[in-house]
Amino acid sequence: MKKYEIMYILKPNLEDAERNELIGKLHESFKIDGTIENIDEWGLRDLAYEIKDEKKGYYVVVTISASSTKGIDEFDRIAKINNNVLRHGIFAMK
Repeated sequence: MKKYEIMYILKPNLEDAERNELIGKLHESFKIDGTIENIDEWGLRDLAYEIKDEKKGYYVVVTISASSTKGIDEFDRIAKINNNVLRHGIFAMK
């Protein structure tokens, strides 16, 4: 299994329940072909530059192990179409 680190930034104005629901929905996609090893919520932080007129964002970092990229591709698809996700990055680890 290959390891991946995924970082994403959510809009800062989401209520706790709404944010937790979105995080859960995003993480469901990883369960298609892998397992979540670690979830690290950095919380609300200043952005280095404005993204979609936002100056702050809620950062989440997830480490997963996956046997294929199906779940990661699904996460990428959902993150691109969801307006509450400001930015995301997927990084393969050695």
